[in-house]
Amino acid sequence: MLVAAVATVAACDSPEELRLPTNDELTGLYGETPSVTLNGNVVDVEVYQSADQLRRGGATWAKVGPYIYLFSPQTQDIFESWSGVGGVRVTTTDGRGRMVSRAMLPRGTLNSLTWPRAINLVGKARLEGTRRPSYILDLIEYGEETADFEYSTTYVKGGS
Repeated sequence: MLVAAVATVAACDSPEELRLPTNDELTGLYGETPSVTLNGNVVDVEVYQSADQLRRGGATWAKVGPYIYLFSPQTQDIFESWSGVGGVRVTTTDGRGRMVSRAMLPRGTLNSLTWPRAINLVGKARLEGTRRPSYILDLIEYGEETADFEYSTTYVKGGS
C-alpha cells in the first residue's frame, strides 16, 4: 500500500508553470511597424495595410494580410517560448484604423510537421505572389482552413 502511494505522488509532478511574455518582450518581434501587445493570454498583432495595396490587390490582398504574419517563424517562436499563450491574433487595419481582416491561430493548431508548410506558403506568397497570384490564393485557402478569421465587408464582399 505504501509503495502505491509513493508511486502516485512521484507521478504527480508539479505542472509546468505557464509563462506569458511581457509587452517589452513582444516589442519589435514582428519588426518595427506592427503593434504587438498581450491581451489576456492572446498575443495581438496589429498591422497597417496601405490604401494603395488594398486598391491594387482588392479583396485578395485584404484577405491575405493577417496570414503573412500569423504563419511566420515569429508566431511559432511565441508558442515555443511562452507556454501560457493561448493564441496569436493578427489584425490588419486601413489608414483610418478600421479593421480590414483578422485571423486567430489557437495554440496547438499547428505542430512540428505543419509549421514548415505554413511558413513555406508565406514565403512563396511574399516572394512570388505578385507574379504568381496562385501562391497568395493558396495561403488564403490554408489560412481559412486553419485559423479563425473575419473580413471587413468594406473590403471583402460577404465578410467572414
